[in-house]
Amino acid sequence: MDRTKEGWISGFVGVLIFSGSLPATRVAVADFDPLFLTLARACIAGALGAILLLILRQKRPDRADLPSLGIVSLGVVIGFPLLTALALRHITSAHSIVFIGLLPLTTAIFGVMRGGERPHPAFWIFSGLGGCLVAGFSLRHGYSASPTGDLLMLGAILLCGLGYAEGAKLSRRLGGWQVISWALVLSLPVTAPMTLLAWPPSLSGIALPAWLGLAYVSLFSMLIGFVFWYRGLALGGIAGVGQLQLLQPFFGLTLSAVLLHEAVAWPMIAVTVGVILCVAGAKHFAKSDGKGVALIAEAEAGPRS
Repeated sequence: MDRTKEGWISGFVGVLIFSGSLPATRVAVADFDPLFLTLARACIAGALGAILLLILRQKRPDRADLPSLGIVSLGVVIGFPLLTALALRHITSAHSIVFIGLLPLTTAIFGVMRGGERPHPAFWIFSGLGGCLVAGFSLRHGYSASPTGDLLMLGAILLCGLGYAEGAKLSRRLGGWQVISWALVLSLPVTAPMTLLAWPPSLSGIALPAWLGLAYVSLFSMLIGFVFWYRGLALGGIAGVGQLQLLQPFFGLTLSAVLLHEAVAWPMIAVTVGVILCVAGAKHFAKSDGKGVALIAEAEAGPRS
């Protein structure tokens, strides 16, 4: 299979996994403190990542890679989870879709700044149009009267876009799953003791949905999703594959329709079709620089001693 197509498929799987992140976070913060939830999910995923790195005998990252891993940790291990958890105490998960619609654009911008990609000018037209479609649809269905929640989500999106782009660039050398695993492991000296400090006084009042939300964001949102996502960004191009995030809100709404029996109106279908066309247009004009395709395949090929 062509590695660019493989990258888009891998990115698509990552987006499917991430689609449940905000709903799961919304459920979890009903009973868990946002700070504890952020630290606990990073700590759990970090322990699992450490096990994977040990079992598969992965080489430690070079000293020169540590600043990039620090940016990944700041963006996707701590920053985005914490700020979204805080925001979702002020706004609905539906309103947060407004900002998720901006994430592909911020990822593309940081991909240009940090990854050295140079998409065709027409790419930015399709990217901006897709973001406007998602934001417009979301504003119609998710009104918010909380400037605090909006500012927190804006900060989360900026940090997440930076973390995505930096991690994708690093994945070309280390491999996709290795990057998120090392970022999580390097965060453990901070997240582990702080998890204990933020531990709830009592766990007796924590309902099952909150535990399931914590399990999902720890295992899928914090680790498994990134295995596919960083590989997809590295192989298919940060700016291009990043546009798949435009579909994430609609995957979430579809899950709500299937699991919660919520109605799916024709405007949602129409906007979804428009977003798909925007993603297709962005894919056509997003030229992956091709750097590191062989490197990432080599990095993920097997044990490194």
